[in-house]
Amino acid sequence: MKNFFGKRMCVVAVVFVWAVVPSAIRVLAGEEAASGKAANKIAFITIPAVVAESEGQDELAALFGMGDVVSFRALVERLARARDDNQVAAVVLRADLVGLGPAQIEEVRRLLDEIQQKGKPVYAHVDDLSMEQYVLLSGVSRLSITPTGDVWVTGLYLESPYVRELLDKLGVEPDFMTCGAYKSAAEIFTRSEPSVEAKENREWLADGIFSRYVNLITQGRKVPAERVRQWIDQGLFSAEEARRAGIVDAVEYAEEFLSFLKTTHGENIQLDKRYGRAASKQIDLSSPLGLLQFYAELLGGSKPKTSTKEAVAVIYVEGPIVTGSAGSDPWELLAGSAAYSTPIRRALDEAAQDPLVKAVVLRVDSPGGSVVASETILEATRHVKQNKPIVVSMGNVAGSGGYYVACGVDTIFAEETTITGSIGVVGGKLATRGLWEKLGIEWHAVQRGQHAGMLLSAEKFSPSERDRLRQWMNEVYAGFKERVVAVRGDRLKKEIEDLAGGRVYTGRQALELGLVDKLGGLQDAIQFVASQAGLEQGKYEVRTLPRPRSLLDILLDSEPNEDGRTIRLDRLLGSSQSGLYAEWQALRTWEPGRARLLGQALVLLGLLRSEQVTMSMAPLWVRGGRP
Repeated sequence: MKNFFGKRMCVVAVVFVWAVVPSAIRVLAGEEAASGKAANKIAFITIPAVVAESEGQDELAALFGMGDVVSFRALVERLARARDDNQVAAVVLRADLVGLGPAQIEEVRRLLDEIQQKGKPVYAHVDDLSMEQYVLLSGVSRLSITPTGDVWVTGLYLESPYVRELLDKLGVEPDFMTCGAYKSAAEIFTRSEPSVEAKENREWLADGIFSRYVNLITQGRKVPAERVRQWIDQGLFSAEEARRAGIVDAVEYAEEFLSFLKTTHGENIQLDKRYGRAASKQIDLSSPLGLLQFYAELLGGSKPKTSTKEAVAVIYVEGPIVTGSAGSDPWELLAGSAAYSTPIRRALDEAAQDPLVKAVVLRVDSPGGSVVASETILEATRHVKQNKPIVVSMGNVAGSGGYYVACGVDTIFAEETTITGSIGVVGGKLATRGLWEKLGIEWHAVQRGQHAGMLLSAEKFSPSERDRLRQWMNEVYAGFKERVVAVRGDRLKKEIEDLAGGRVYTGRQALELGLVDKLGGLQDAIQFVASQAGLEQGKYEVRTLPRPRSLLDILLDSEPNEDGRTIRLDRLLGSSQSGLYAEWQALRTWEPGRARLLGQALVLLGLLRSEQVTMSMAPLWVRGGRP
């Protein structure tokens, strides 16, 4: 018994040393960093291929060496830290694959401008350049490229999937209705090409985003807009062609780039390649100590951190809006992240009640979804508004249900390239009789009640069922418009009927129409609402609600602070039992943008199957002309 307890004490001691000593080292390092020494370092900041809006998704990826995944707020905070850090003489931005959408690019560009206004040059060196990369990196002080690199400044490309012909081949008949001529979400199922209204919508979206891209490049490179358009029309450049055209500043290898940094800033300059990043978690499962570290990480991650500082809470609505909580929903596999109404409502309620939370930012990056879930979130924002300031910060997309959850606050921030609006409703189902006939299967049913089969996929809607569904959709649509008018009132520059109908806008267009209030990003929204709450700069913290899921929460498939967890070994080991899973993962690797669009389309189908009426946008991918 004595040996048993002795061994247990040794284990506890090792865990304590492993968990506590690094923290002490970090504290000492932080004190040294704050000591006010002269600028003596260059901060390297990487923008990885995967940038998540919400936080906490990087733990598992980092732990098992699955590549870099960072949250957008963590990225902009690192840039802001480099801007304000007196020890930083310059910044190197590494962005080989830019995992940012148009609105996120705008916010990062503003931070790059602010860094340079502080007298700190920003450098970038790349192996090649895509359009998204160039819109971002055209704002740096010096941009260089590898001699064998290629430059694809090809413009803007918007696409949506249309699957009517596939449904015809399967024997599936779409039966959908919309409120609003411009509400095109159902068109991807009912048509093989866009309607006149949908084309018009996308043309003005493309014009708005493309114009902003040209302006950003013009401002960054300090050249006329006409020259930028000439670059885009040529599209493809070799490295030397790009240098001669003025697209980049230098053609050099990485070693020459590093030599340039040392020549410019001195041989003794410190190149901090992990500036502002926490130490990576590593697991060595081949040794008892490695396993012990793993268990300590699990146990340490399961305990919520407490703070006594006043705070601005950031709450995320990211992905399709659905009811309930994350769990075993099969659509999760296809859609990736989703905005579940229950944890978002709880987070808003917690923010409203917590005396330390003085203000709230609702960060919305969503194409919409469930009517019920959207109303749940909107109602929760009203409760916050009664107690403390709350604003909305729109990300890349905040349309349909994404606009619905935002419309209850007094101040909405959007970037110029944010896609928003889409005030409208879509409803319907897929009738699968033809599919079963092709398979040689007949279904025979008995029903009681005129509309007993209304929600089923056996047949298209009958005339009376269609009339009843239309009445319901009109009520939802009228409620949507009423909620917008109730809060935005005189700020709207047109009658609501001329703004709604499913019309989609860029953030700049929405500002001019009174659908949003200010142009700006997440950091702008945080600073604005903190000022509204009377918080002094540097005297408050920014807190994410709900608390980001820890590694333990991820592996045990639970929400933070939730009891009754069930172990999910497939989260740790992966699943090889489903051929569909493997094929879908391959598609997500080869065509990530299109896979995301198809996932959103399938989520829309899933929502229509369960709710029949939704507030969703048509899936839309905004990208440069290179995969």
